[in-house]
Amino acid sequence: MAALGYYVLINYKSNAAEAANTLQLIKAAGGDGMLLPFDVSAKEQVQQVLSGWIEANEDKPIEVLVNNAGIRDDSLLAWMTDEQWDGVMSTNLDSFFYTTRLVLNSMMMNRFGRIINVVSLSGIKGLPGQTNYSAAKAGVIGATKALAQEVGRQGITVNALAPGFIKTDMTEGLDEKELRNQIPVRRFGLPEEVAHAAAFLASAESGYITGQVLSINGGLYS
Repeated sequence: MAALGYYVLINYKSNAAEAANTLQLIKAAGGDGMLLPFDVSAKEQVQQVLSGWIEANEDKPIEVLVNNAGIRDDSLLAWMTDEQWDGVMSTNLDSFFYTTRLVLNSMMMNRFGRIINVVSLSGIKGLPGQTNYSAAKAGVIGATKALAQEVGRQGITVNALAPGFIKTDMTEGLDEKELRNQIPVRRFGLPEEVAHAAAFLASAESGYITGQVLSINGGLYS
């Protein structure tokens, strides 16, 4: 996003060191941005911090929103606790609603916007042990398709990226050696490969693409 010339608001919940590192990488590449810490699953924090920034920066409308918060808390449904269900649904699905609703008004007024929702292979095909995660990501996919129809005439596109197995904290506990045999390209993906797809969907050149789910999974059947 910084390479496209955007001033980047870096949201994080707890990992301040990595957020600061991200900001330094952006500045080293000639871009700029700022840290904006708050919990996207907490309606009050979203309202206080994000809404506060928007009100204080009326001359700097948010043109691109990337909803990429996500957690897993896997369990078979028969043994899943209320906390496992609520936590995953809140971070993965409720956060989309809280943040998107706030930035949508200025996008509609300016008749331009790019909303990019990071979903998952799990939300498309479902994965055992991830009923909560699959339900949440499938919910964001449905919301993506519905919202795209609501705001298309205002010049706003809404799309989703569905990563497969990507080398991130969320896949650290998985057996890569075994799982990559299921993937036609025989490897896990890199975060940068997802980022490049997000940058394309944020660009002006993608203005006729909306309501779509782009799978980034190395050819893994979905």
